[in-house]
Amino acid sequence: MGQSTSSVSLLAEVRACRICAADLPVPPRPVLQFHPDAPILIASQAPGRIVHETGIPFNDRSGDRLRSWLGVDRDRFYDERCFAIVPMGFCFPGTGKGGDLPPRPECAEAWRARLMDELRSPQLVLAVGRYAIDWHLREQSPRKRSLSEIVKDWRACPPGVLPTPHPSPRNTNWLKQNAWFERELVPELRARVSRLLGPRPRD
Repeated sequence: MGQSTSSVSLLAEVRACRICAADLPVPPRPVLQFHPDAPILIASQAPGRIVHETGIPFNDRSGDRLRSWLGVDRDRFYDERCFAIVPMGFCFPGTGKGGDLPPRPECAEAWRARLMDELRSPQLVLAVGRYAIDWHLREQSPRKRSLSEIVKDWRACPPGVLPTPHPSPRNTNWLKQNAWFERELVPELRARVSRLLGPRPRD
């Protein structure tokens, strides 16, 4: 089934968005990947500078690690009928002292509910990082709980939703200190992705 007229129109609106142009360090360039039939939604944070420059989501070292977690190659990852990639903020927010700034809040307020309504039946939502976890796991994500606590409690999440830390190289120490993540959650994630996508079609 192809893109509906409504989803095509909505994507055109999103890609033309200039809501927070005055607050961005570079001209807006909304980056996302979307098809209403995608069975897997990657809810991420916001594009980094490399992603902004290329216009390709997760086209950086974070993406390399994320694809390893998922157990897929680039071809399958960038197949919009397999993965919808919808960050909390579509444009590069700039860099602060500790790394990239948080996603601009205007983005989710303007677009997220409308895009989620266009997704026909996502069977797995991967909530990547605190901002996506707060949006997609509102009940499990009160501010008194740390990201580590929420991710470690992944078995208690609603069916079809998995939380993860951001795959940024900045989180390498977190991964070393929380070896259970790659030992327990990553195999479960790969198994779910494999079940949903099935074997890769032969050329």
